Amino acid sequence: MDTDDAALREQLRVFGLSDNEINTYLALLGLGEATTSTVAEEAGVTRRTVYNIAERLEGRGLVRVNDHVSPTTIRALAPREAMADISERIDAMTPGLEERFTETRPRTSEIEMAKSRRKALKNLREDIESAESEVLVSVPADVVPEIETQLRAARERGALVLLLVAEVENIDAAAERYAGLATVVRCWGDEMAFVYAVDDERATIGSPDVFDGAYFEEGVVWVSEWGLTGAVIATFLGAYWPFPWEVHVADPVELPATFEWFRKATFTAIRHRRTGTELRAEVETEAGERVVGRVNDVRQALVDPATNQFTLENGLVLDTDEGTVSVGASGGYLEDYRGTSVRLRPVEE
Repeated sequence: MDTDDAALREQLRVFGLSDNEINTYLALLGLGEATTSTVAEEAGVTRRTVYNIAERLEGRGLVRVNDHVSPTTIRALAPREAMADISERIDAMTPGLEERFTETRPRTSEIEMAKSRRKALKNLREDIESAESEVLVSVPADVVPEIETQLRAARERGALVLLLVAEVENIDAAAERYAGLATVVRCWGDEMAFVYAVDDERATIGSPDVFDGAYFEEGVVWVSEWGLTGAVIATFLGAYWPFPWEVHVADPVELPATFEWFRKATFTAIRHRRTGTELRAEVETEAGERVVGRVNDVRQALVDPATNQFTLENGLVLDTDEGTVSVGASGGYLEDYRGTSVRLRPVEE
């Protein structure tokens, strides 16, 4: 592999593509348009993997899947066109991100590189142990035994735990293997980035190669800064979480119950509604208002099938005496209200 090719691959990793996605995308650039079997052969992956990767690449605006023809073909979009579209999306997001950034109070922040397996595991264990409300984790299957104790303890403390296990050889056995470790478990057969975030406060993102040996030259980034941690959470929930197979979903807590963590409130609401339970919510908002109403809808992508209308949407739609309103988490800006506390209870018949 020459220097230019290695540099291009590294930039694509920074963009969030896995090695299999990079191989598939570069193969498509060379082929222009080809059938899935041809792409699989050129990229060195299975046809099933090509189908999954093609959907993600299409979602990023890099390729077009022509599934209206037989056999299905995949066409790479001109890089200049694809990059221009990505640039426009980034530009469209920037004003909203800047507005949210300037409204936050400064916090002490830390950024460091973890370049060894020992350091990466130490940070991961300690952060899970300190979690009070939420743990999001994406690790290879052979790393799970190293953090089982910490994950179980976090679940027992009542934290919402989303576990994504990559490089799983037997998906059919995954439900029994990982049940009890997390609120929701998803599994993936291929490699996926090493990512975790705890309580919106501390996070790590980087290559899973950090676990392959005693020392990893490139390292993984550990951050303790609200804006950067938020970016890692958005990457986890928006880019990685939607695609693997859901293999385990825990039962929700009994109601009535009050939640200070909004994603746990939406998880509980969607789980109870899917058993036929009609819910009533009482929400305390950032502005000090109290919003009360029957739960009309839950917008989320934590469990299948997803019900959100846009990436990262996580909220409740309530029928109140004043009309139908939407409620999102603190920091949300598309919903009518930002909730700091949610109490859910069954509707009294």
